[in-house]
Amino acid sequence: MTLPDTSEITDRNAEVSLPHTSGELALALGLSKTAAQLLWSRGFKEPHLARGFLDPRLSQLTSPDSMADRVTAAKRLAQAIRGGERICVFGDYDCDGITSAAIMTHALRKLGAAVEVTLANRFDGGYGVSLAALGRIRATHPTLLVTCDCGSSDAENLGTLAAEGIETIVIDHHLVPSAPLPAIAFLNPHRPDCGFEYKHLASCGLALSLAAALRTELSASLDLHAYLDLVAIGTIADVAPLDGDNRILVRAGLQRIAAAARPGLRALLERARIESGGSITGEDVAFRLAPRLNAPGRMGSPDVSLQLLLCEDTASSEQLADKVEEFQRERRSLQDTMFAESLDDIETRAWNKDAGIVVGRESWSSGIVGILAGKLAEHFRCPVIAIGFDGECGHGSVRGPRGIPLYDILQGLSDCLLRYGGHQAAAGLDVHRDSVQTLRHRFSSACAAHLDAHGQRDSSENVAAVPLDSEDDVFQVAHDLSLFEPCGEGNRQPLLLARGQVIRARAVRGGHLQVEIATAKGQSLRAFGFGLGSNAENLEGDLGIVGTMRLSRYQSVERAEMRIERLSTEHQAPAAVAQL
Repeated sequence: MTLPDTSEITDRNAEVSLPHTSGELALALGLSKTAAQLLWSRGFKEPHLARGFLDPRLSQLTSPDSMADRVTAAKRLAQAIRGGERICVFGDYDCDGITSAAIMTHALRKLGAAVEVTLANRFDGGYGVSLAALGRIRATHPTLLVTCDCGSSDAENLGTLAAEGIETIVIDHHLVPSAPLPAIAFLNPHRPDCGFEYKHLASCGLALSLAAALRTELSASLDLHAYLDLVAIGTIADVAPLDGDNRILVRAGLQRIAAAARPGLRALLERARIESGGSITGEDVAFRLAPRLNAPGRMGSPDVSLQLLLCEDTASSEQLADKVEEFQRERRSLQDTMFAESLDDIETRAWNKDAGIVVGRESWSSGIVGILAGKLAEHFRCPVIAIGFDGECGHGSVRGPRGIPLYDILQGLSDCLLRYGGHQAAAGLDVHRDSVQTLRHRFSSACAAHLDAHGQRDSSENVAAVPLDSEDDVFQVAHDLSLFEPCGEGNRQPLLLARGQVIRARAVRGGHLQVEIATAKGQSLRAFGFGLGSNAENLEGDLGIVGTMRLSRYQSVERAEMRIERLSTEHQAPAAVAQL
């Protein structure tokens, strides 16, 4: 099933006063007690607030009328279409850039524009409108350029294009430059003069808004709903906050992905082993779809992913999806090798004692270091810089636990870096080989300031696990929790503590764990734990499972299933697992 129709959530007793407990909230909304307790713990203590969270509607999107340069950009695009001008769409090489470019390219073509599209390349010019990118843009012979998810930091090269008679519309959500851009329009809600109230749209959301403005300017017909799947992918992949407008757009986009109307995504779902028509979550996008779309750009050129998203032919989509999947296998193999090498270096040189870890090798691909830094940050629970060297220059990525201001830390280290950029949750840098040791020492010192009072790794990711209510039907709980989607940045997946008697437990291929317990209500609840297979033979009697719950679909049959984050035997007090 797709995300449920939340019109079923109604006030069962409109005459009752505001709830004083989560139990009363459950009664008011017709939800399980477990789901109501989760809402209560997140501050949704009044039915109308809870409904607004559980039932986000496209009609509630922030009015775009006050977005700076939106109308200007739409008028210039309309002029180009009416005049038969050639338009070049240029996107970044990651998911947000690719989906933004796909939205703009398809919408412009549907509205009658002559459009060519090209993307940035990690290995040929790198991010943004680089010198190498200028050649690819010029080759399309445009009079108008639309940049997607880049352009804010490319004033010099945009000025070069302007001098050649090529005007630019910049769609971006990154750092706003202090000096004016040589662009006729700059769509970025972070501009100080932008009155658009919601500031967290990714570039794909901005591209959708511009397409809507252009449709209005031309008084044309264009189905904007058709792009919501791309907005969902780009927003989640870019780790944008899933609140406000983003929550509304992504919720609708997940439903569009589940419907598998786009041939390219339908083929991608098959290769990711996600059953179309089922429940699609933010986690599915973040860990199964987005990595596949990013894989070609990490290994070489991102063009095949763009072609897949724009493809309208089933047979061609299958061939393109096969190419994407091959890049994904190569990427995963290289990533595993780099991870093993990094662990060896870190443990051999005792860098794991550092508050912030810096690791790098000559052989490491600059297209994979971002994933590597993220895996290491999760493994060691501290900020990590992973660097791939190319001669004397190293290209690195920075990742860290939630709440660590990575961009601010890099700002304080700018004198030992060649270049840096990004935001507080993810950043990138270039560093000279001779500066790495200095960087290592100063990065660790800067990160030490963010240790807690007990000298432990940052614990800001600790989240309370709400007990599964003994009276609740587990399928109803899983159904209710699907209404919390999309989950991700700014809206974490709800954590539950489920207790029950072990029915069976076994290790499965890959060293993973499958366990089934009987809940207090007498229902069977299955759970799966990555890398926990060695626990199987010791699991019996009473067991507590801390993890997330979702509706799982196999051969058109749905059931509630948990993803294990932690186990608790009967010898451990429940309070010991109430916090992760």
